[in-house]
Amino acid sequence: MPKYLYPLLAVFSGIIGVFAYAPFNYSGLAFISIFLLLAVIKYAPSTKSALISSFLWGMSYFSFGLNWINISLDQFGGLSTAAAYSLVVVLAAYLSLFPLLFSWLIRKLAVQQAIIVAILWTFTEFLRGWLFTGFPWLQFGYTQIDTLFAGIAPFFGVQGITFVIVWLSALGLNIIHSLSNKNDRHLLLATSQTFLAIILVVISYYGNKITFIKQDPQQKPLTITLVQGNIEQQNKWNPDYIYQSLDIYQNLIMPHLGKSDIIILPESVLPLLENQLTPYIEMLSRLSQQSNSAILLGTIYQASNNEHLYNSLIALTPQQPYDINHTSRYLKHHLVPFGEYIPLPFIENIINIPFSSMSAGGLQQPPLQIKQANFTNAICYEIIFDSEVQKSLQQNTDFLLTVSNDAWFGTSIGPWQHFQMARMRALELGKPLIRSTNTGVTAFIDPFGKVIKQAPQFTATTLTTEMYKVSGKTPFAAFGNTPLYLLSIILFTLHLLGGLLRKILLKKMLPNQ
Repeated sequence: MPKYLYPLLAVFSGIIGVFAYAPFNYSGLAFISIFLLLAVIKYAPSTKSALISSFLWGMSYFSFGLNWINISLDQFGGLSTAAAYSLVVVLAAYLSLFPLLFSWLIRKLAVQQAIIVAILWTFTEFLRGWLFTGFPWLQFGYTQIDTLFAGIAPFFGVQGITFVIVWLSALGLNIIHSLSNKNDRHLLLATSQTFLAIILVVISYYGNKITFIKQDPQQKPLTITLVQGNIEQQNKWNPDYIYQSLDIYQNLIMPHLGKSDIIILPESVLPLLENQLTPYIEMLSRLSQQSNSAILLGTIYQASNNEHLYNSLIALTPQQPYDINHTSRYLKHHLVPFGEYIPLPFIENIINIPFSSMSAGGLQQPPLQIKQANFTNAICYEIIFDSEVQKSLQQNTDFLLTVSNDAWFGTSIGPWQHFQMARMRALELGKPLIRSTNTGVTAFIDPFGKVIKQAPQFTATTLTTEMYKVSGKTPFAAFGNTPLYLLSIILFTLHLLGGLLRKILLKKMLPNQ
């Protein structure tokens, strides 16, 4: 193949990889995208060509898959369209360093075994999700939420599914390469790994059948209402729109008071600081007490003792009158860089996003206890961090609750990718998930990652259903990513020791070589 086709093939395979995710959901394209990337790395005429092609794969994959970020920067962040797109390109370039590192490791270590390829991908994805607070968006495992491979998630999480996608793609490439080159040794190795892959597929199938989670049919369900206000982002912090925003939510809440056990509003639902709207919240608290319906809502809260701003979720319960200093509250732990805090002080005056100097809450906060149920919480961006959500899960957690405001990203594909990740958290942890948003996607998810009920996007509406507590714990809820990482380390160590042993044996057999 001509040299110039390798970068073009890499760009093409990066673009098609995005179509594997929601809202497109062509899940098989995840395998094709990785397969083509691995083929480019393997057959590129030089290491330099492989590295350039891998970087371009990342640029096309992340630029296209994350293009929706420009909407918040352009329309709501005060940047020009050119500047907003430039920042998206800079982010994509940074994220592309990880597939570049993966490519370099493959070429440097002359890796042939498919399972080692998957281990190296897992390593680089770990780095991407950890360095500089991490950005693990667009992990291929999410694309399989509605496929056979979803059965892996309760055992090894989304990263385990990604591992399998890369392993099977590399295995397919090895088999094709061995057959075309009539290499019996490599074909034997690929065939042996194929048997392992078949076993894995069987495990995936039966993983969907294994039930770690049980529901007591005798228990009384909770009637929960989600409130989707559909406040356009340009009106969100508009002083002229304050009372209209408050009225919209109050009018949506009123019909459900006394009928629903819990009413949940989205992230940062109030158009001002919580401290500036205490009379409104006190009114909601009185309604909660009078109707016996708990009300949860997202607020921007300024702590009186240190003046720090927090993105918070508060619970107004019938038993406890509202008190800004003592109300039940969750404080967002993992903040959005360049949105909720500016990691580079020299650009603070360039990006004009409201409340972009927030402080973080603790990682492990107690669940919110409402109506004899315990809610482990994640505000917006936090739900994408599998390890953090798993670590925040408590022994007594009954439900996962995530609130968000995806109006920042308009009618783009971003909110659907975000929703797909939330569904994966429910599947991994075996807990029902409740998602309340400003403009969508608002939904109830069962402990197997399936949508129970979903509200239409961009509509002021409410969504009500009965939710049941479940008992039991998935292996991922118990151990997180530790088993996958340990297995990867063990297999990679055995691979290195095997290579070292072969060299020693060759030296003994051929001392003069």
